[in-house]
Amino acid sequence: MVKTRSPATAAAHRLGLGQGTALFLGAVLGPGVLAMPHLAAAAAGPASIVAWVVLLALSVPVALTFAALGGRFPDGGGVATFAARAFGSRVAAVTGWWFYFAVPIGVLAGAVIGARYVASGLGLGPAGTVTVTCVLLATAFAANHAGLRFSGRLQLILLALLVVLLVVAIVVAAPAVRPGNFTPFAPRGWIGIAHAAGVLFFSFVGWEAASHLSAEFADPRRHLPRATSLTLTIVGVLYLGLAVTTIGLLGDRAESSPVPLALLLREGMGALAGPVTAAAAVLLSFGAINAYIAAGARLGAALARDGALPRALAKGAAPGEKPGRSLALLAVLTAALTVVATAREIDLDTLMRATSACLAAVTTVGVAAASRLLPPPGRRIAVVATAFTLLLLASCGPYLLVPAVPAAAGVFIAVRGRRGEAVRDRAGAAVGPDVRETAGPGVR
Repeated sequence: MVKTRSPATAAAHRLGLGQGTALFLGAVLGPGVLAMPHLAAAAAGPASIVAWVVLLALSVPVALTFAALGGRFPDGGGVATFAARAFGSRVAAVTGWWFYFAVPIGVLAGAVIGARYVASGLGLGPAGTVTVTCVLLATAFAANHAGLRFSGRLQLILLALLVVLLVVAIVVAAPAVRPGNFTPFAPRGWIGIAHAAGVLFFSFVGWEAASHLSAEFADPRRHLPRATSLTLTIVGVLYLGLAVTTIGLLGDRAESSPVPLALLLREGMGALAGPVTAAAAVLLSFGAINAYIAAGARLGAALARDGALPRALAKGAAPGEKPGRSLALLAVLTAALTVVATAREIDLDTLMRATSACLAAVTTVGVAAASRLLPPPGRRIAVVATAFTLLLLASCGPYLLVPAVPAAAGVFIAVRGRRGEAVRDRAGAAVGPDVRETAGPGVR
């Protein structure tokens, strides 16, 4: 006999504003902030700050759009659910696959970023980096297996510590900022800024992940906009503070060091910088990994419920339930990718850009769906968000081939499905209506 939760029991396992905001922050304020200042500075020099500002400003309509959609249509399917309502089941399936199969790539990238900082801060070697990567991933999957409410509480505590650490890093570095480090401001011109925006998108994804948690809120219509506003404010202050102080304090070193936050803390904290950097890396990495695993597991169950993945994964698709089978599949895929990436020495930039391309495609479909589903005021915001995400999608360049693979698979399956329906229809016409009526619901 299958046990089901009563509505009262399920409601007791829903997220409140604090836990929901913590998961949102974990999804958006992820480990990318540890590596992004370096990668953006390498692409555009001090002008990378322009890319940070533009992405922050344009992420506002995207965030508000997803909050509005989640409040109106709360479901574990997230963007796939919105796409189904706006464009049909086939677009929804492809959109869901983009996100679901990007989760193993993205969480591995996040774990590697955190592990590198921990290894640098504590003096560990390459083997230590691999070990820390595996520990971070295993801990996040274990926390999600314990339940979303548990992982939400844990994330709330860790995110509070993280925000304190990042504020300390900005405050201790600010007095040492030197104006001369901002010249020449744009050594690579607008092309460099565009390239910086492409890689920085990894630090601004997360709203599409948060949409998969919408049904887990106790009051989605009230809590989602508040959690989104709080997250936007905190992320904006921390991102800009870190971007300016990293360039202003480190200068050219911001472009060459893969661990700029460690150098930032070392300038102001001396010997304490190593342990503090390691702690910040663990908190950032775990927060993002935890949020994406939670979102991906719920999406997988919802896709299986709707027929876009094997039905066996559908268990736990209802709000408040644990999608254990979908979570287990994500764990297996992530473990396999970790082994391959370690053996073949796939670099971090490749993992991050591949993830960004998939999530940019998901975000584009989500905000485009909003332009059809929301009432006029929200629809206008969604149109702006759609234009913004299309530009970011274009900036992904050749990495758009990554989401093209599941899209092509979706088209192939859809075509095969239509052919199968046509064959069944012709077979039904051959046996006659009387036979079809008595054959049962499985025969068309």
